Amino acid sequence: MISKTVGSVEEALKGVKDGMTFMFGGFGLCGIPENAINELVRIEIKDLTCISNNAGVDDFGLGLLLHKRQVNKMISSYVGENDEFERQMLSGELDVELTPQGTLAEKCRAAQAGFPAFYTPAGYGTEVAEGKETREFNGKMYVLEEAFKADFAFVKAWKGDEAGNLIFKGTARNFNPCMCGAAKITVAEVEELLPAGALDPNEIHVPGIFVNRIFQGKDYEKRIEQRTVRQRS
Repeated sequence: MISKTVGSVEEALKGVKDGMTFMFGGFGLCGIPENAINELVRIEIKDLTCISNNAGVDDFGLGLLLHKRQVNKMISSYVGENDEFERQMLSGELDVELTPQGTLAEKCRAAQAGFPAFYTPAGYGTEVAEGKETREFNGKMYVLEEAFKADFAFVKAWKGDEAGNLIFKGTARNFNPCMCGAAKITVAEVEELLPAGALDPNEIHVPGIFVNRIFQGKDYEKRIEQRTVRQRS
């Protein structure tokens, strides 16, 4: 069996260059590839186009890349809780392409499946549709959206094996699965890396065919983006 395992995050990120387009799994701070992001910050790679549902918070995750001005363009669904993201967007320092959340997910899935484009009703009649082909189907207007073209996809899973098979835990099963195989190279970091065959085939969410490199991450903080508690009565 072919092993997709690499020994370190440094080896997993071999080949990354300035000016590339990266996908990052996760939603807010849930299921983000913390080790890969921290390594990209460390090596100070720049002029990046980042595809992610949002950019988390200022001092953690993708917010660290924004803070160091390593990102030229963000393709996201919303600004979220990141004040620096909002500031750079409003000041014109950062090119931001806001994309409906379902469309963003489908653009990932289309790339994963090898489809060049698809039609969606989301965004018709708004700024989202400007400059794009539109077409009517059964009396309803649709917008043609092209699949993403990314150099690397960075995802984070709960468990994985040497063959690249992945299991996600809880709501970390968000944008991670649809980004696997949606770029030229998919890098998966996992909390627990097991020998091939150790995972129950019925529990696998993403088969290893969609993963190029896998490594066991470490020192996960797993922050909560915004904690809200009920006052004691």
